[in-house]
Amino acid sequence: MRVLLTGSSGWLGRYLAPLLAQNGHDVTGLDVVPGAYTQIVGTVADRALVERAMGEHGIDAIIHGGALHKPDIVRYPRQAFIDVNVTGTLNLIEAAVAAGNDRFLFTSTTSLMVRADVRAGAGDKGAWWMDEDFSPVEPRNIYGITKLAAEQAVKLIHREHGINVAILRTGRFFPEDDDTHAVPSGPNLKANELLHRRLTVEDAAAAHLAALEAAPAIGCDSFILSAPPPFARADAEELAHDARAVIARYYPDAAELYAAAGWTLPQTIDRVYDPSRAARRFGWRAQTDFASVLTALRNGTASPVAHDPDYTSPIVRQEREACTS
Repeated sequence: MRVLLTGSSGWLGRYLAPLLAQNGHDVTGLDVVPGAYTQIVGTVADRALVERAMGEHGIDAIIHGGALHKPDIVRYPRQAFIDVNVTGTLNLIEAAVAAGNDRFLFTSTTSLMVRADVRAGAGDKGAWWMDEDFSPVEPRNIYGITKLAAEQAVKLIHREHGINVAILRTGRFFPEDDDTHAVPSGPNLKANELLHRRLTVEDAAAAHLAALEAAPAIGCDSFILSAPPPFARADAEELAHDARAVIARYYPDAAELYAAAGWTLPQTIDRVYDPSRAARRFGWRAQTDFASVLTALRNGTASPVAHDPDYTSPIVRQEREACTS
């Protein structure tokens, strides 16, 4: 299949592009900055560029992974988010329909589900249990608003034209430090987040490949992508007050392993992302979970979760290089 992959120079793109190629797909990368897997440099907000890319490369399917993200809020005006995240998405899926494509994948985000009350902490019933039916969805910033608008746009095009659509709401998989939390350390925080809100970039890439191949059977649906949490909904109340006791029931040696590493387990967990629909509908399940971290600690091997405090996105690196040249 000839696949147009947007965001091909980014963190997900550098894993997804070669994975697609290894599985027999002919990948054309499109990004605003050059990269090892990028053949077309330009913005998805440029409709003429998108249409040329579709025709010149004979594209059969689109994976739209490119976007302006939450850290970009401090660098770009709101209009830029609308241009890239909404207009760009509409440009791509309408071009896919015009080209006769039968499938379209949209990389969305669990961030758009974080309302003000979710952001504030656990609810009356304890930790928020976040599956695809969680509502109402009220994004807290322009990033979430535009990603939700783009989701609605691709659903509209599905209803009008029948193109198969898979919306993949990814949990956290960025390698850099958290932009709001300095404690615990980056590797420790990422390990903790595998309990309830994170997945590896490798698993995110594998989910896109699986959804691409299953798209005709999916029709149109949204999916949360996260490592499978060990918890049950019945644990929600206790997670909000004493997460360590809950973790101890599932992983009796976790506290000891963490102490040996100088790490700390979370005292409370206020939300849990449930990725079980993806497993049911297209057979994807993250291969790396919290148990994988404990195995690494037990064996003295490297953490399975990528951590790079010096990582910067390609567009930020390009801007910095332009300023110093």
